[in-house]
Amino acid sequence: MTVAPKRTALWLTGIAAGMLGLSFAAVPLYDLFCRMTGFGGTTSVAETAPDTILDQTIKVRFDASLEAGMPWTFKPVVPEMTIRLGETGLAFYEVHNPTDRPIAGTASFNVSPDVAGGYFTKIACFCFDQQVLQPGETAELPVSFYVDPTILDDIDGQNVKSITLSYTFHVTDLPKAEAALEPATGTAPGEPPSATK
Repeated sequence: MTVAPKRTALWLTGIAAGMLGLSFAAVPLYDLFCRMTGFGGTTSVAETAPDTILDQTIKVRFDASLEAGMPWTFKPVVPEMTIRLGETGLAFYEVHNPTDRPIAGTASFNVSPDVAGGYFTKIACFCFDQQVLQPGETAELPVSFYVDPTILDDIDGQNVKSITLSYTFHVTDLPKAEAALEPATGTAPGEPPSATK
């Protein structure tokens, strides 16, 4: 093999390796991009609310849904609230495990309209952690948030009059300590135990 074909083969191998590496980096890079820009309704996270609170208000609606196969019930305690821009809001969602065994869940979230995602900022949220509910347990899960007053500086954001915060709970594996306590049923997490005939 002469030098030119060897060089071409090396270049093609390098390009293929680079593309493979980028494919693994795509998901974390896209997540970082969404968090920084609010693209796709991704929210921001902050330690505290801003110092500026405006008189202008915005309505925040709360939505709750469950992934197929998640046996919990899940709903917002209050379906909507009106807050001032920059003011800290505190909302609660009620979740209940009606089954006879512990079930773990994690919530994913989204904000609509998409343009509001970068301005809707969570201070504390149940969605940051896995939730485990014991049989028959009911819990109220808090989310603390604010809508950044700089939404008024965005030509599209200044027309937003209401924001919807949506959560979907998904079944997740029980933590090892919880799973060790659960009797073997032969069913997948979140799946109801099969009835014997």
